[in-house]
Amino acid sequence: MLTTIIYRSHLHDHVSFTLLEEMVAAANIKNGQASVTGILLFNGTHFFQLLEGPEENVAAIYQDICNDDRHYNLVEVLRDYAPSRRFGKTGMELFDLRDHDREAVLQTVFDKGTTRYQLTYGDRALQFFQTFVEDSEKEFYYEIPPGDAWEFIDDGNAIPLPPGVPDSRAGCHFAFQPIVDPFARQIVSVEALLRTRVGGSPQDWFDDMAGDDIYTADLQSKRVAFAMAASLKLGVQSLSVNLLPMTLVKVPGAAEFIVQAIKENGLVPEQIIVEFNESAVFSCIDAFTQAVKMLKGAGIRVAIDHFGAGFGGLVLLTQFQPDRIKINRALIADVHKSGSRQAIVQAIIKCCTSLEIAISAVGVEKAEEWMWLESAGISQFQGHLFARPDLNGIPAVAWPEKRDEMI
Repeated sequence: MLTTIIYRSHLHDHVSFTLLEEMVAAANIKNGQASVTGILLFNGTHFFQLLEGPEENVAAIYQDICNDDRHYNLVEVLRDYAPSRRFGKTGMELFDLRDHDREAVLQTVFDKGTTRYQLTYGDRALQFFQTFVEDSEKEFYYEIPPGDAWEFIDDGNAIPLPPGVPDSRAGCHFAFQPIVDPFARQIVSVEALLRTRVGGSPQDWFDDMAGDDIYTADLQSKRVAFAMAASLKLGVQSLSVNLLPMTLVKVPGAAEFIVQAIKENGLVPEQIIVEFNESAVFSCIDAFTQAVKMLKGAGIRVAIDHFGAGFGGLVLLTQFQPDRIKINRALIADVHKSGSRQAIVQAIIKCCTSLEIAISAVGVEKAEEWMWLESAGISQFQGHLFARPDLNGIPAVAWPEKRDEMI
């Protein structure tokens, strides 16, 4: 069994064509010694390369390629397996697309094939080649500067909880984390995250409960969340709280309880966003859809959290359209260098744009992740890159500043 890796990258401006030819010659020798073969396309700006060979050897050469400072914005487009090589006669061969007609270069690439069966457009790897040659997705080749091009500066505007909040009788606490629009330098919402009194996770808090007691406790905890939020003087700021989907279904009068708790604490339904976990919603979609009508009817907005982490995905949106979705960390982790994640996120953005559903990305930890997502059209973010959840209030936000603008 052989491994295939295809990647795309951007050539640095300081690299001359002579240096490029020398690089290809050296790679040809190195690949041959490692029993790795490949084809490299170059359009004057971007590289597009296929590597084939034993899994460990291909992975090692690919890692060296990732560490090469002669190119940047490297994106892994495909990692797959095959019974035999497509191209078995060359360590690496360069095709400069500027010297070939588009149709001619594809046929030339096909002619280099060494499999028992003729290479065709039906081959998935070759379909990627065709897409690159035809420039049909060039608009999605976002040019992302290095992560250290930005510095994230704490604004010092943390808002602490006043003494005695929450009430000592409260069985739980909440940590608060802002959702931000970095370029607008604006906090667009604050999420209240369930914690134990000492900062433990929601799972820690629910561990000693069983059956429907979990749903009753989940509902009652929202009264604590609203009281804590009210003490933080949110004003017209939106507040997000999480609710188990079955809480709405299992607890009689759950929607009415939430509306009453909102009003008791001087908040208004229109500023509240209730978030539900995607996978939990999908498991009880019919009952949930009926129950959520009461929230919507009261003016409360609804969001799907951890979107993309469950099995529902886009299918969920055919049955229920929330006001907002929050793309899960599993989809946006290292999205700047993963072709598959990029394609999925772009599909989500396109779908939600058509349905007028707002989008935010959750769990953003790297500047490169934020920059790619911003380039793709997402403007609202939540994650440690900007602010960690604070058990004692709303934390200060670290806003991005371009380093060359700080000099």
